[in-house]
Amino acid sequence: MSKKLTIGLFGFGVVGQGLYDIIKTKNLNLEIVKIAIKNPEKKRTLPADLFTTDRNEILNNPEINTVIELINETDAAFEIVSTALRSGKNVVSASKKMIATHLEELLAIQHEHGTSLLYEGAVCGSIPIIRNLEEYYDNELLHSICGIFNGSSNYILSKGYLENLDYASALKQAQDLGFAETDPTMDVGGYDAKFKLVIAAAHAYGVVVNPDDVLNIGIQNLSANDLQYTREKNLKIKLVPVAKELDDRHVALFVLPKLVTESEFLYNVEYEYNGVIVQAAFADQQFFFGKGAGGHPTGAAVLSDVAALRYDYHYEYKKAKEKGSLTFTNDIKLTVYLRYTDESLVQALEFEHIFESYTSDGFKYVIGKVNLQNLIENQNLISDSKAFIAFADQLTGVSLATAKTQAAELV
Repeated sequence: MSKKLTIGLFGFGVVGQGLYDIIKTKNLNLEIVKIAIKNPEKKRTLPADLFTTDRNEILNNPEINTVIELINETDAAFEIVSTALRSGKNVVSASKKMIATHLEELLAIQHEHGTSLLYEGAVCGSIPIIRNLEEYYDNELLHSICGIFNGSSNYILSKGYLENLDYASALKQAQDLGFAETDPTMDVGGYDAKFKLVIAAAHAYGVVVNPDDVLNIGIQNLSANDLQYTREKNLKIKLVPVAKELDDRHVALFVLPKLVTESEFLYNVEYEYNGVIVQAAFADQQFFFGKGAGGHPTGAAVLSDVAALRYDYHYEYKKAKEKGSLTFTNDIKLTVYLRYTDESLVQALEFEHIFESYTSDGFKYVIGKVNLQNLIENQNLISDSKAFIAFADQLTGVSLATAKTQAAELV
């Protein structure tokens, strides 16, 4: 029999309201006792006495046994979540940056205090990827996990490719629809996708990685020439985070635009939708598809976690506890497409092998193999020179710089 949850909710924005809408349609053994908000002047549709601007009304209330954290301030979110866990309250959170940045500390707090932190809604909205990695794939060898983890950037790319909109116009539409923030750097720069990838990798491979150590290059420098190139080659550009087991000791993580062929699942994932591909040794390739953002899709994922807490569910992080666990590395070679104007950038990246190059008035590109570490060291140069770079593994694959090519071949 499920236990009753008495809930303190932090944040009543798009996701918070979406969650409340869903809860109203269900007959669940739970009660929202108090909702903490930032702006008391904003008009609300619920009774005023349900709201508070004092977080301690929730955190210090012994009658509240569950906290739902849905705010967009990383430091405040961590303070709320860690305090709640230490005080014996279970927590559901959708703050991907906070979780990715503080994951190791959050694991220790849960272990010390016997509380549970669940965060399905933090990764790919309505797609139940964390629970599947945690439960379905808990004894499975995973070769790779990758996909489209950010709906805002995918919307912009779809508008550019399918409707021939320039980057600025597509971004403006995404902002007008609420898919992208006024400052879109988190989405289009690949940061949002990186935080989600770090969280997913903890469950897929048992590695807890500092997000600052993971390369993320976004789509800000996308040009009409890049889109024209992909149309001519029957490719599409998608912003793709990748976690890949290279051998029995190493796993690599990175976020890059990717040239996707029409035979790949991600080719047909458009606009605000997300898609996750899991390549497993025994289950083979599996594809998860759904809306990656929005009040109701993300609210549904949050409610799934809340419902699981009624039965004392918690993540076990089984792979992190295995002996001989994998370690994170950036020592890997990638095949990339680089559109550039500055010849010194090509020299700085130290291409090991060039498979294709092209030069004409206003359009120069090269396709070749580079070390991931070189991309990290020259990330600012790539950005400042307005170059566009994309992962192009369909040409020759990738290889671990210190091992055989086959050891790191991406599927």
